[in-house]
Amino acid sequence: MPDPLRLAIVGTGHFGRYHVLKAAAEPRVTLVGVVDPDAGKAARVAAEGGTRALPDLDAALAEAEAVIVAATTRTHHALGLRVLEAGRHLFMEKPLATTLAEADELVALAAARAVVLQVGHLERFSVARAALARHVSRPLAMEFARLAPFRERGTDVSVVLDLMIHDIDLALTLAEAPVARVEAVGRKVLSDRLDFAQARLAFGNGAVASLTASRVSPGVERVARLFDAQGSIAVDFVGRHLARFDRDGRHEEAWQDADPLAAQLAAFVAAVRGEAPVAVDGAAGRAALEVALAVEAACLTAGA
Repeated sequence: MPDPLRLAIVGTGHFGRYHVLKAAAEPRVTLVGVVDPDAGKAARVAAEGGTRALPDLDAALAEAEAVIVAATTRTHHALGLRVLEAGRHLFMEKPLATTLAEADELVALAAARAVVLQVGHLERFSVARAALARHVSRPLAMEFARLAPFRERGTDVSVVLDLMIHDIDLALTLAEAPVARVEAVGRKVLSDRLDFAQARLAFGNGAVASLTASRVSPGVERVARLFDAQGSIAVDFVGRHLARFDRDGRHEEAWQDADPLAAQLAAFVAAVRGEAPVAVDGAAGRAALEVALAVEAACLTAGA
């Protein structure tokens, strides 16, 4: 059995803390330390994970084989370049970057250094996504809604890059075709970036997807409806329930809580160790980013 992967984590905010706790619990990982500009926060989260707060990224790169970047989106490109230039494997939280040029540079550098670049599209590892794969084939139409109350965290980017990008990635994987046309509207409500957006994607194979994302809603809602040649599927991601309607009637499936974050980390370790292909590689992260940026641009054109 190979030695545990020496891993460092950059960013100890809301989601970075979860990465630290999962890494601390993963037997195939040795968490060498965490990095954050807020030294107090880094120390507190490091203590939770049974590791050390490191002074800076250079210190992390000196000890780690791989790095998880869970810092704010605007820092992804610069931090990712430093990790990859050092020849370290990189797990980058979504979105991969803020522009396609930045994403392309990260993807190209990972290839040049022959290291793993995995992007944090967490929904790929959910039980709901696996259930969808079992029940839908070549969807003709898709509807997604991802709604949440307002929180300051995440407002360094629009709701499209914060929330909708999860469903964009899902739609891309389910359609298995490139996006041919994007229409969208959106509004700034409680921040200086889009807080609400609705988009319609038309795919090259004729499929369509409607997506709604909001971070100014009274409660949490995550649902999807998909239609294929056999019938339709309704999914409640929060309630962990799926219903299939076809010529034979109604079929239901429910599932228990799972741990997609742990599964995502395990997939990263397997990819680094050469045991499996990268589950969500740089190209997939770039594809989702490209559509998300097109949605943002359409919202602005429509007068956001």
